[in-house]
Amino acid sequence: MDDEHVRLTIGRVAARTGLPVRTIRFWSDIGAVPPVERSGGGYRLYDAEAVARLELVATLRDLGLGLEEIRRVLAKEVTISDLAAAHMEALDARIRTLRLRRAVLSTFAKRGTSTEEMTLMNRLARLSAQERKKIIDDFLTEVLGDAQAATGMLAHLRDAAPTLPDDPTPEQVDAWVELAELILEPGFRRGVRALADYTTQQRRTPFTRRIIKQVDTGVEPRSAQAAEVLDRVLDDTVDRAALLRELETVTDPRAERYWELLATINGWPPYPEGVPRLEHLAAGLRAHRWTAEALRAHS
Repeated sequence: MDDEHVRLTIGRVAARTGLPVRTIRFWSDIGAVPPVERSGGGYRLYDAEAVARLELVATLRDLGLGLEEIRRVLAKEVTISDLAAAHMEALDARIRTLRLRRAVLSTFAKRGTSTEEMTLMNRLARLSAQERKKIIDDFLTEVLGDAQAATGMLAHLRDAAPTLPDDPTPEQVDAWVELAELILEPGFRRGVRALADYTTQQRRTPFTRRIIKQVDTGVEPRSAQAAEVLDRVLDDTVDRAALLRELETVTDPRAERYWELLATINGWPPYPEGVPRLEHLAAGLRAHRWTAEALRAHS
């Protein structure tokens, strides 16, 4: 091929490049790689430059470029760099779509979903970022309403809204689908609304966090040891009935699950588990005698 005057038949070009004869003939017919001349018998002949051109066309086709795009490259109407950049962007979008589909299928396989659930999950997974935001905004508007005292809570929830990345992992997609299903559940919405109303009407007991830290879930709530812990951390000024009402309002495993899913979606550290301690404390309060005043307040 060093001699520029060497001419190769289409069969020899096919042998050198590994391309099928019919492919070379087709590319010649559409003008992508025309022969440099024809033999006396009418056979197509190619030179070294044509062979290099064929190999370039084959490479660009392997990378996914269309024949019209390749024609423009060969005609110097557009550079390979420009086309490569455009195709990289298109491939990135395609890869994101394929990964999303794989994540959805992975969720289907793990859950063993019904046809109806599969349709809902697929729709939820394929929502655009704007559509996902609308679902969250609608949820927050419904459960928090216009309560002025819930403004801080609303701001916190909005700041912590789930943001599914453009290239989510299967775990993030699974978490988003579960979270979306959760916030569409009427019972969960009623629970969050009740918590918002409670937050609006009540001042949360300032000692709750301090108490929770001292709860030992390994101690039977009805035991004498549990009673001793309560007596130690709750002095006579603590309204145990009010504390129990608060715990019964704020203790919802689904709410904790919401924050766990949110952490997965947003790539945050694991959400610290708190509900078991709250439930344990509530069980201890129910199990042990209160003062008559506290008992009347709870009744």
